[in-house]
Amino acid sequence: MKNVMLVLVAIFLVFGAKSALANNVEIYLKDMLDNTQSGYCVDIARAQGVKANPEDGLQGHTCYSPKGELMVDQIFDSAKFTDGMLFMPEFDVCAEVSSVESGSSIGLAACDGSDNQSFQFSGEGTIVPTAAPNMCLTLAEATRTGKSNVNQIKILTIESCSDDLAGYQEWAVRSEL
Repeated sequence: MKNVMLVLVAIFLVFGAKSALANNVEIYLKDMLDNTQSGYCVDIARAQGVKANPEDGLQGHTCYSPKGELMVDQIFDSAKFTDGMLFMPEFDVCAEVSSVESGSSIGLAACDGSDNQSFQFSGEGTIVPTAAPNMCLTLAEATRTGKSNVNQIKILTIESCSDDLAGYQEWAVRSEL
């Protein structure tokens, strides 16, 4: 009986750990736009992996997944999407809009369930703040580079949802390659 219990615990640990990891995704823009590598992902601004500071908010940045793994400053928990949350588990923070006006930035803060932290996103399509249902998370047209020319960065704001801006507003998710 003791051996059966040990086997069951081992199975639970193996499959439980795999299912927890399966929720880690990056949110990427479906259109490559001008990116020269792997597209744009939602990313903590001015981040350097585990040294990322959530107080810097979110931006669009070259995706890291082609390196074979997700980086902590681009990981979201897809299981939280159904709860209306864009949750970054490595930092225990949620995305939030600073206001519902066009051009407002996307910040990060301790999850509190407020309207400014509630988003409609199924894992593919637009990301819409619940407090502003006519607004979409949108990457800017202008591109700058980071530490090297291969790290491309765009400002992330909310703007009116528009077919004309679909290339800057349509998102999807993927897990590790």
